[in-house]
Amino acid sequence: MNADTPSAPSRLLHIAASPMGERSQSRAVAETLVTAYRRTRPRATTDVLDLWRERLPEFGAAAVAAKRTEAAGGRADGEGAVAWKEVRRVFEHFDSYDRYVFSVPMWNFGIPYVLKHFIDVVSQAHMLFSFDRESGYRGLLRGKKAAVVYTSSVYGPGMPTAFGDDHQTPAFDGWLRWAGITDISTIQLRAHQIADDADLLRRDAHARAQEIGSRL
Repeated sequence: MNADTPSAPSRLLHIAASPMGERSQSRAVAETLVTAYRRTRPRATTDVLDLWRERLPEFGAAAVAAKRTEAAGGRADGEGAVAWKEVRRVFEHFDSYDRYVFSVPMWNFGIPYVLKHFIDVVSQAHMLFSFDRESGYRGLLRGKKAAVVYTSSVYGPGMPTAFGDDHQTPAFDGWLRWAGITDISTIQLRAHQIADDADLLRRDAHARAQEIGSRL
């Protein structure tokens, strides 16, 4: 469903993984997309989850123990119950949206650690996925859509491996599909610090963001 309806206006969450704020290339492109989205859906809710400002729960021993207890049909208590309550809070907030925009800069050829932290918190059985011994995993975030802005300062497709490699896109796109989100649009702004045509690459990325935002 691309348009708002009287009973259910759409809800979009922009999850920002760059710490650079207004200087972030990925965030700037994502904001162009969100602006286009708002223009075509004035009744929609649009929010930002800045992973560098949000205090995500630690997923340490207490949370792991609670996860195992809950998965076995029990009820976590004590420190584990507190940790699990925070995990549920983060997931339920995430799950309350039907559209997602992720701004993802490349860090060491992969994704920023704060985004991996978020993934590890929300990727829980009976929340984000189910599992069957015969059929395997089944993502539960069905009927949702995602747009991902991937940026990299040096790496670009087709460049020699001395300029890096892409472990960012396959890992994150793969997680989205595993979670049940198969309607994924991507924008790639590559080698934006070293490319001779960097300004053109930025303009093209923003133009694609406007196009995707108008139909997401």
